[in-house]
Amino acid sequence: MAVLAVLTLLTAACSGPGPAPGPSTAGRYPWHRGIVATTFWVGEIFDPKAADGSQVTSTYDSKWMQNYGGCDGVVNNGCKTEARTQAKGYAPNSMTPKQNPFYLDLPYDDVNDPVAFAERASVIPWANDPGFAGNAQNRSFSYMKNQWVRIRMGNRECYGQIEDAGPGEYHDKDYVFGSNDARPANKKFNGAGMDVSPALNGCLGFSDLDGESDKVDWQFVPRDQVPAGPWLNIVTVSQVQ
Repeated sequence: MAVLAVLTLLTAACSGPGPAPGPSTAGRYPWHRGIVATTFWVGEIFDPKAADGSQVTSTYDSKWMQNYGGCDGVVNNGCKTEARTQAKGYAPNSMTPKQNPFYLDLPYDDVNDPVAFAERASVIPWANDPGFAGNAQNRSFSYMKNQWVRIRMGNRECYGQIEDAGPGEYHDKDYVFGSNDARPANKKFNGAGMDVSPALNGCLGFSDLDGESDKVDWQFVPRDQVPAGPWLNIVTVSQVQ
């Protein structure tokens, strides 16, 4: 594809809102508005003493950094984040990821958290859909991993896949699957209700590379409603590892 065509595609995908959700999506997957979102990245170690203080692994992938292809940033006395640009499709500057760099987490770990695992088939809206039904007791299967989320900040709209759980809470069903006025139970990190990757940070135009002040609106979205964009260059399909 010619360079001009690529840039045109990225501009259309990342600089303005996409189509409004259809009636079925809007009803099944309400928007969550004004949610604080922080940034995390594969390979980050922000608290080596905490059980959930490293992104070398994720709750769904015990070899996340290895399977991703390495540090999703810059290796400089550890794995550090970096600014991402539209010109590169918000991809890492010095490595080629093997999985989707447009990833995020939400505070519902449906595999390792005992409360979430016990209730997941009854609270996750798509748990009984084709391709998901029948896995309620399968600990090698996550209903959350790889699911798509639509995220907006200002006039920008981007899409990403869930690849971890957090921040701070791991069975916050009232917020994650609740109405659009439900607030995160988490009180850490300025009450954040989502972590986003550096690619999403850049695509959405966050004010900080690693801050706690940016707020977004988000909703779950079916795979067949994800529009063309750099988030589809590499799609993660692996299950729990």
